[in-house]
Amino acid sequence: MTVETKSVMTEQDVRSFSKKMNEAAWMTDFRADAFAKLEQLPMPTPDKTRITRWNFTDFPIHAVESPVYTALTELPEEALSLFDTTKENNVYVQHNNTPAFVSLSEDLKAKGVILTDIFTAAREHSDLVKKYYMTDGVKVDEHKLTAFNAAYMNGGVFVYVPKNVVIEEPIQALFYHDDEKVSLFNHVIVVAEANSSLIYIENYMSTVSESKGKANIISEVFTGDNAQVTYGAVDVLPVGFTTYVNRRGVVGRDSQLNWALGLMNDCDTISENITHLVGDGSHCDMKTVVVGRGKQIQNFTTEIISWGKNSNGMILKHAVVKDESTAIFNGIGKITKGATGSNAEQESRMLILSDRARADANPVLLIAEDEVTAGHAASVGKVDPLEMFYLMSRGVSKEEAQRLIIHGFLAPVVAELKVEGVKKLLTEVIERKVR
Repeated sequence: MTVETKSVMTEQDVRSFSKKMNEAAWMTDFRADAFAKLEQLPMPTPDKTRITRWNFTDFPIHAVESPVYTALTELPEEALSLFDTTKENNVYVQHNNTPAFVSLSEDLKAKGVILTDIFTAAREHSDLVKKYYMTDGVKVDEHKLTAFNAAYMNGGVFVYVPKNVVIEEPIQALFYHDDEKVSLFNHVIVVAEANSSLIYIENYMSTVSESKGKANIISEVFTGDNAQVTYGAVDVLPVGFTTYVNRRGVVGRDSQLNWALGLMNDCDTISENITHLVGDGSHCDMKTVVVGRGKQIQNFTTEIISWGKNSNGMILKHAVVKDESTAIFNGIGKITKGATGSNAEQESRMLILSDRARADANPVLLIAEDEVTAGHAASVGKVDPLEMFYLMSRGVSKEEAQRLIIHGFLAPVVAELKVEGVKKLLTEVIERKVR
């Protein structure tokens, strides 16, 4: 038996939505072309997870209009805590499918920085969006779920930093979900031109206890020569969603892209995080933490592909699984022919907190060049009894000792998130999930 993939909308519905959003003709045709490919394209095949029975495409409603905010202080308390309310600049908020708030400092506007929702970007910066939208990053026809996002995209954000512009304060994006029928088909594009610098941090937050929607999220990040980008994310989507997340990077010469991902969904999730080190001297540092609980199944594929000479790819992934949950780590370091002097390193560590939980770490090195360095390490096991004994012998309770060990285990990613409110959120989510 295979999953039902027949569309719940028609091509005319897709075109009508595009018209409603006042999209350029090229975007309307782009959606329609993707829609036409849906039935022919295969589903993705994540290693060691069968998704033939997963339903990624049947959703109750395509898009809703939700209230907007005239100031950050109008946000619900749990969302407001993510931000420094004394600084309302450099913030984007999406409420369900509605662009609800955006603020960019006048200084950055004057320098040519763009921060806006994906629909406005496609209207007001059409040529720029067209240059990056599913061209050199994620391709429409990679599989059914990439085409699905292209056809049904109903939200997202566009961030553009021109050459030689260094942004000191982080840009934050919040995707706030409070309607059980809402699906999130977001597309995020982050562009940092040559010699620029950016910290971008996004949060997926839901107040719904159980969703009836679907999530299909694509992010594309492009760094020009000698640019520096840190992309942080905390995903907290509830039970009920079936989620596909694809975060892709393309890195230029002497450029660096750092990923810091706290993947805390309570729903079944397939995640792909792939970065292409195109330029000589390019660098990517991927850090990911995961906590699984209940009966959820999660599969995470991280891959860094070295094309340029002297490029450097580092993957660090830590997971904690409990109850009857399953987490699969597929880590791939690939060095192509001609990428001499490159380095590919990866480490996957997984902690199992219950007898019925399952964790699997699958490190892979694909090396087509001789003059390189590469290595990997992987471990799956329970909390170290010696560490527990050490803490308990100093008066710490068993529960507190386990909590401290888990927080230390997941700390490398938490430390990379440069906004205190976001760090606090991730720490609280970890606390709640492992309790």
